[in-house]
Amino acid sequence: MTGYPFLLSLLLIAAYAGLSWHDFGRWRGVATWPRRPRVEQALLGGLLLVHAWLLFVPWSHAGPAVLGVGQALSMVMWLMLVIYWTGSFFYKLDGLPLFILPFAALAVLSTLLLPGRPIPYHLNTPDFALHLIVSMLAYSLLAIGALLALLMLVLERALHQKQRSPLMRNLPPLLSLEQLMFQAIGWGFVLLTLTLASGVLFSEQLFGVPATFNHKTVFGVLSWLLFGALLIGRRRYGWRGRLAIRWTLASFALLLFAYIGSKVVLELILHRV
Repeated sequence: MTGYPFLLSLLLIAAYAGLSWHDFGRWRGVATWPRRPRVEQALLGGLLLVHAWLLFVPWSHAGPAVLGVGQALSMVMWLMLVIYWTGSFFYKLDGLPLFILPFAALAVLSTLLLPGRPIPYHLNTPDFALHLIVSMLAYSLLAIGALLALLMLVLERALHQKQRSPLMRNLPPLLSLEQLMFQAIGWGFVLLTLTLASGVLFSEQLFGVPATFNHKTVFGVLSWLLFGALLIGRRRYGWRGRLAIRWTLASFALLLFAYIGSKVVLELILHRV
């Protein structure tokens, strides 16, 4: 990556890092500048447009597309930020940026360090584009569910230890966080179901090869089963609290192994796409 994309990537990394530092300062109660929610939302909206340009404009050019580990991570983090940014107009989501923004900066950096290799799929075909969009949305929603679970752990521990930091005072109640977590997991589970079904049933149309039973499929199905069991347990038995948090984190860990883990092994170790 050279020229304007490289410079924009550096600026985007610096901007995400700056917003992360601001949120971390708020958490410690020593923010560098006073909080202005509307200004911060407008700034983040502009950064998301720049991030989208860096992600999608290269795919419109002629030639083979590139979708490596760095690009995949960057796309997932962009979608997570888009979901957060949209939801922040309707829900109180304080605390999430503290988890998302630093990883967004690292994800953009990973596109510079891990540029990836051309993939043999045609991204401009409707079938593959739809499969890619649905799968990335599923990962993003389930990742937000996992982050909300981590935030619940932080808040629960702070309440038990009677800590009253600025972040703890501004976080939504545990019950609200839990409801948001299950909403994200519910929609993410629906999209993950569509992703797995389309990947298995239409593998030859999407990827040019029949569906194979490999480690990616195994971890993906295991994650789907755990998320499904969690939603059933929530509906039938009222699972909540630490039990729900553990199931959420375990399910998402398997999903990470299924996709990001397999991409890392194939691309960085086996040098395949």
